[in-house]
Amino acid sequence: MKVLITGVAGFIGSHLARKLIDKNLNVIGIDNLNDYYDVGLKERRLELIGTNNFKFYRQDIADYEQLEVIFKEERPSVVINLAAQAGVRYSLSNPHTYIDANVKGFMNILECCRHYQIEHLIYASSSSVYGANKKQPFNVHDSVDHPLSIYAATKKANELMAHTYSSLYHLPTTGLRFFTVYGPWGRPDMALFKFTKAIINEEKIDVYNYGNMMRDFTYVSDIVEAIAKLVHQPASHNSNWDGVEPDPATSFAPYKIYNIGNSQPVKLMDFVEAIERKLNKQAIKNYMELQPGDVPETYANVDDLYRDINFKPQVSVNEGVGQFIDWYVDYYK
Repeated sequence: MKVLITGVAGFIGSHLARKLIDKNLNVIGIDNLNDYYDVGLKERRLELIGTNNFKFYRQDIADYEQLEVIFKEERPSVVINLAAQAGVRYSLSNPHTYIDANVKGFMNILECCRHYQIEHLIYASSSSVYGANKKQPFNVHDSVDHPLSIYAATKKANELMAHTYSSLYHLPTTGLRFFTVYGPWGRPDMALFKFTKAIINEEKIDVYNYGNMMRDFTYVSDIVEAIAKLVHQPASHNSNWDGVEPDPATSFAPYKIYNIGNSQPVKLMDFVEAIERKLNKQAIKNYMELQPGDVPETYANVDDLYRDINFKPQVSVNEGVGQFIDWYVDYYK
């Protein structure tokens, strides 16, 4: 089996590639290696994947003609789309970037999947689609029609676009709403990376909403384990789906949405304390208001994931933070 992963030089993509290769699958990787953050970090991730059962294309998914060349040449069975412009705050000042990568790029992926008879498309959505929802834990069977950032809106758009292709062309699509993924080789723009760097360098850390935040931090190995299990389980139609009371997470078409989260929200200040304990160093805290586009709490209901693939995340925050910091200190010497 050939699995094509877009965004393969990214945080989740590189971990997933290694996981699937370990399971004796052939991986085709696509990434444009843009400079949103350190390109050298992305290149090192690619080096770790190696060359055994792995072939890499430096390509932007927003370029349909070149993307189609890869599909025609490689003929993958499964596509996992992780390529996206990430980050809520960056979307406030650079909205057009998100449309190009997350909407136009995803449209190109859908068209290639349609024309090259892909057996299963798995794609990254985000917990940010829950937006203004207050009901906790966040449930895939609740509506998500009030996003708070253009990033969240593009991820909601991906889910709608995927459903259209599942309905029109019987393309099995599985959308994964990731909840605050962290771990070694993570993104420099995320909280754990920024906090660790600042504390080591005795610089201030920005603590939003005056520390009154909760996040469902999910360790990267748990994320990729769930994706690896879903590779062999294409979405199917829900025979009980009813258009009078439509279920947002399933369909009459081969379409499914899952949350992937730890389902154990952690207070932001407890998260900071875990970093401080590991580093044996106190943070200098700069307390700030809740930022535009942010939500105060995230909490994933993962009942569907557990039922369908018998999987629940295993890594605690203390363990995961420790492993990240061990990597960080080694990588940056």
